[in-house]
Amino acid sequence: MTLLGQQPPPPPQGPGVFPPFPAPPVEGRGRRVGVALGLGAGVLVLVCGAGAAAAVGLTRVMSSALNEQAEVVVGDYLEALRDREWSQAYDQLCPQAKEQENVAQFTSRVSAGEPITAWDVGNVELVQLSAPVTVTYADGDRADLRAYLGQNRQTGGFEVCRVEE
Repeated sequence: MTLLGQQPPPPPQGPGVFPPFPAPPVEGRGRRVGVALGLGAGVLVLVCGAGAAAAVGLTRVMSSALNEQAEVVVGDYLEALRDREWSQAYDQLCPQAKEQENVAQFTSRVSAGEPITAWDVGNVELVQLSAPVTVTYADGDRADLRAYLGQNRQTGGFEVCRVEE
């Protein structure tokens, strides 16, 4: 017996008995599903957008770093040529270039050319691994050259392989 002497209602009789309501209430259910799907889509767009922004940022930073490294390497090489320090310039060449000519041949070739007094290194082209270089010679003439680069397997840094028109 429960409080106040009342008994709980008996269980419904078999088939044909009607429940107190025909189906569970569905008020607002469609709206909640729509809001949940909308929020999920919004989060997905945010995550994908952040990933795309990060990829663009990383690409720009890497490109800038490669350009800076190429400018330093090519600049050091041309500075050694300008200062007529042939062995120092030869030491900065990639192994493939050193295989094609020895120090004496290199010195003979580069000392015969017009001395370079100034230069400007452009952006690295990754397909050819080269950079455009605008040089100014001692007589004031200017020329557009291309510096082809190699990558040092031990350090990962660039090395000059050749500079040509």
